[in-house]
Amino acid sequence: MKFKSIFLVILMAFSLEANAQLSPVDYQDGDKALSGFGMKPKNGSNDKPGVLILPAWLGVDEHSKETATKLAELGYYTFVADIYGLDNRPKGTAEAGKNAGYYKKNYAEYQKRIQLALDQLVKLGANPDKIVVMGYCFGGTGALEAARGNLKVQGAVSFHGGLGKDSSRAFGKIAPKVLVLHGADDPFVPKEEVDNFQNEMKASGADWQMIFYANAVHAFTHKDAGSDNSRGAAYNELADKRSWIALKDFLKEVL
Repeated sequence: MKFKSIFLVILMAFSLEANAQLSPVDYQDGDKALSGFGMKPKNGSNDKPGVLILPAWLGVDEHSKETATKLAELGYYTFVADIYGLDNRPKGTAEAGKNAGYYKKNYAEYQKRIQLALDQLVKLGANPDKIVVMGYCFGGTGALEAARGNLKVQGAVSFHGGLGKDSSRAFGKIAPKVLVLHGADDPFVPKEEVDNFQNEMKASGADWQMIFYANAVHAFTHKDAGSDNSRGAAYNELADKRSWIALKDFLKEVL
């Protein structure tokens, strides 16, 4: 009996470890094949909250998968969305810019791909009433589009994301809470875009916050972005750490 008990303990340990692995998840948008990554928290149950991660413009990357793993370790179901699809993965920055530009312009299609990823997060086991969507750069723009589209999320978090939207789009009420984590010296988001975004948040009646990080430019959470601010995109360790704390506090408040 003693050996049987030890065996059961070992088996349970392996089971918990298996639940804590980031695994590929194939899904569809009509006839388009998509492939993201999902992860369950240890001791996961269906009443636990979830976080959807939208990657930067190069698509599913190590940075987004690392974020998914870290958040799962904190007790959240996580899913890394595939926005572009398996047959449309960019081979470099030129293709990435083209792909990202398409979805920024065709925001309804962006919102649809985000919704499909949200569906996968719920299938994984996340409580559908306790979900936050977050994203980096292009993905940060997507998180704001999820809020603008009032997708079924409780909050949206943008890390150094684009803030603009077509001026012809009307302001609508935004239900999800919004958190924007922004590099104070980001050259890719001009002051006019920041001002227009803030006016949009006020006009939409959103519950929103915006935090500016000193000496930080675009991509300040990406360790592979280098350290030269003059290039417009660079890693900033302090801004990275501070924004992560802000995210965790936001998740606790909202979820």
